[in-house]
Amino acid sequence: MSDHPTDGPRLNLDGYTSVPPTHVAAVVTYLEMREPPPRRERVPVRLAAIGADLPRYRALYAAIGTPWLWFGRARMSDEALSAILGDPEFEALALVGEDGDIGLMELDRRRPGEVQLAYFGLVPGAVGRGLGRRLMDEAVSRAFSRPIDRFWVHTCTLDHPGAVDFYRRSGFVPYARAIEVAPDPRLTGALPRNAAGQVPLLAG
Repeated sequence: MSDHPTDGPRLNLDGYTSVPPTHVAAVVTYLEMREPPPRRERVPVRLAAIGADLPRYRALYAAIGTPWLWFGRARMSDEALSAILGDPEFEALALVGEDGDIGLMELDRRRPGEVQLAYFGLVPGAVGRGLGRRLMDEAVSRAFSRPIDRFWVHTCTLDHPGAVDFYRRSGFVPYARAIEVAPDPRLTGALPRNAAGQVPLLAG
């Protein structure tokens, strides 16, 4: 997804717009940080570069994202995903716990002057233990380790309901909103049919 909503078919801006039962829709919020928040004591976390290890990446992405219907990377071919993960200006890092990978942080530096927090999350069992805050502190530190104009991220209503508030408390400021409509990944085979039970499967 781009860093700003793009023009497209007109929605009903004062009412309802129908979405085919074969598709899902979400409200996307874009947030940015122009300078890092005041420094505070950071608690170290154990991170490991995923690099081009596709099985490791896909397993972690699925463990974190399947409950929230993450499908962006799931529907990519190995070739397309390898091109992203292998780019020297892209960094995919796993947060490592006692029993393996428990978190994911992706920093995309491919556009000069900015860093995108492309994906960020924890496996369900790691939520609520303060690890998200520690992982975000690391993300901010790494993003601003070189001069940039901004650090940005987007999240949507399919994600954890506390995501926007978490990003705002981390220092991000909302700046735009969009509607994303896409084929339901449970119907295309990108995700299991029982993924994200809180999002009704309407077709098939």
